[in-house]
Amino acid sequence: MIKRTKHRLVRCTALPMGIALSGIVMAAEPTIATPATEKKEITLPTVKVKAARAKKPNETKGYLAKSNSTAVKTNTALIDLPQSITVITQELIKDQNMQSIADTIRYVPGVGIAQGEGNRDTPIFRGNSSTSDMYVDGIRDDVQYFRDLYNIERVDVLRGPNAMIFGRGGSGGLINRATKQADWKNNREMSFQIGSFDKYRLTGDFDQAVNDNVAVRLTSMWENSRSYRDNFDAGRWGVNPTLSWMPTEQTKVSLGYEHYEDSRTADRGISSFGGRPVDTDPSTFFGDPDRSPTSAIVDSFNAVLDHDFGGGVSVRNRTRYAMYDKFYQNIFPGAVNATGTQVAISAYNNDTQRENFFNQTDLTFSLDTGPFKHKLLAGAEFGSQETDNFRETGFFTAVGPNATSVNVPLANPRYTGPITFRQNATDANNHGVTDIYAGYMQDQVELSKHWQAIFGLRYDRFNVDFTNNRNNQIISTTDDLLSPRGGLIYKPFGDNFSLYANYSIAYVPRAGEQLASLSLTNAALKPEEFRNYEVGTKWDIRPDLSATLALYQLDRLNALATNPNNPAVSFLVDGQRTRGIELGLSGNITDAWKVFGGYAYQNGEITKSISSSALAGATLAQVPEHTFSLWNRYDITSQWGVGLGSVYRSKMFAATDNTVTLPGFLRFDAATYYKVNKNIQLQVNIENLFDKKYYASANSNTNITPGSPIAVNAGISVKF
Repeated sequence: MIKRTKHRLVRCTALPMGIALSGIVMAAEPTIATPATEKKEITLPTVKVKAARAKKPNETKGYLAKSNSTAVKTNTALIDLPQSITVITQELIKDQNMQSIADTIRYVPGVGIAQGEGNRDTPIFRGNSSTSDMYVDGIRDDVQYFRDLYNIERVDVLRGPNAMIFGRGGSGGLINRATKQADWKNNREMSFQIGSFDKYRLTGDFDQAVNDNVAVRLTSMWENSRSYRDNFDAGRWGVNPTLSWMPTEQTKVSLGYEHYEDSRTADRGISSFGGRPVDTDPSTFFGDPDRSPTSAIVDSFNAVLDHDFGGGVSVRNRTRYAMYDKFYQNIFPGAVNATGTQVAISAYNNDTQRENFFNQTDLTFSLDTGPFKHKLLAGAEFGSQETDNFRETGFFTAVGPNATSVNVPLANPRYTGPITFRQNATDANNHGVTDIYAGYMQDQVELSKHWQAIFGLRYDRFNVDFTNNRNNQIISTTDDLLSPRGGLIYKPFGDNFSLYANYSIAYVPRAGEQLASLSLTNAALKPEEFRNYEVGTKWDIRPDLSATLALYQLDRLNALATNPNNPAVSFLVDGQRTRGIELGLSGNITDAWKVFGGYAYQNGEITKSISSSALAGATLAQVPEHTFSLWNRYDITSQWGVGLGSVYRSKMFAATDNTVTLPGFLRFDAATYYKVNKNIQLQVNIENLFDKKYYASANSNTNITPGSPIAVNAGISVKF
């Protein structure tokens, strides 16, 4: 039973902040017992008693999540899921002052972050970078942009292929953001932050019960900031109203709309020389920040219908319609010359519009077959994605009418001369329509007191109609994808300890992550395939402290390779493998001491040559052998608390040619918390406490992002 429980860089100057509707919540009157000695019968008035609010799926406590519904679409204890899953809880988001995808994965073992050319989130899961494996409430959110967390309740980070649930992609893992929903709690909170580099941020969260059957919620955000990078500007704002309606105790309807805008400088960092990042001040901008804008505008509508038929049978239907308008232009560094005196500068811009429509229906039901207890899932998904891409190359007319780069002094790597943007012979100008039809089934079965299993299979029909507007050439492809997943769980000592093994497969069709890579050359080729083999253990050391261990091998098959003797000829190879170990820890050491973090060992390599810059035996780009992170919060008193975190990463290569190395580093973060009273809290977060110089990420050998120097953020949050 369900229980209530554009195209230019601008600095935002205002955001209307709304207040949710107010309402009255009716409370039940207590029932008065009739004394046994009283002989006169009394008929009491009928009292309307509000249903008790059962524990919700995905409910968390502190830094620890005990269950999750993202990985298998049923609310399942994490200890019973045969997969590496990390849940970033709301309390952890607040304590670390997380505001971006990069913030959420900083302390997650086995997941890194790439630069993303300064215009998008690009996590790296077990050696595989991704720009499309992003989800909102379990539905695809795959356009390239920087996301915010102002309306997010928790973040689920899944490692390993997840195609059985999510379809194409998810090759190394995925990130799901669970949004805040109206839930009858009548919580209201506003926060204001001010930080280093002229940062100002205002957020609001207003949740209100209108009556027993209807609740509304409004989350909103406005931010303006600069950066430690020269002439960098950023502005973003968002608003997300939601409504929950329960016409009966068995039925719930959730509706939501979000408008979000992000505008900033597209910063592609610094170049390299002599196999290392250029030795320059971290603030130095290469190119031209004033002509490197990136912007994203997102409008999305969401609807969810849940109905409980009783007897262990329930249905959920989810619909998401989203419109994306993304533009970026960048004037960025290339290679440094042999003498180390000049650096090449290039430029281009790219415009993408996309409309996404997805509908999912999931039917879950429980049954017993002899001694076996089953939780069955049967579902279907339909999706349609319409995409337009347009790209232009920058021509440096001061050098020549067709010059696509210019050399500038490395000592002063800014370029302010004339640039003309127009299409060259290979720039994209295309229109694509992608339709997805999928069906899937899953069985979570309890075999005995000690053994459980999960088996699932998904079928996707993936249709792409791709039009090259430059020559009106139309390419149509259809891929039929079968994505299995199997897992086994063994609990030798009770419910607080499990051993598991799993196997899963995922695919990336030739249209590519962003559905813009289809050509006559690759249209007939098989999709890329990813196979994951994993064993591990999960241990609830105590009710509020959990540890995890995973050992895995992730293979990439059907990689498109280029013949080194004839670049015009391509072929498929099983060309990449990552092996690794992941350790995780989350929860409470004591009532006053919370921890979150982990360790990862990764050995990622090219197993067969893919191109002249990705030869057999090479280490995968931006896959450090060792990473370690640990965040601690200790509450000294009921009012005072402190936080201390450490992040370690060993050296790694910027690209698969292994010619440029980013040095390893150890960085510390800190925080302090002061609770003025039950409604007001002050918080200070310090990033890079000891001002360590390091390099955070890269996009290539010549696009490397220096890490931030010490940065302080102070905030106040008020509940009312």
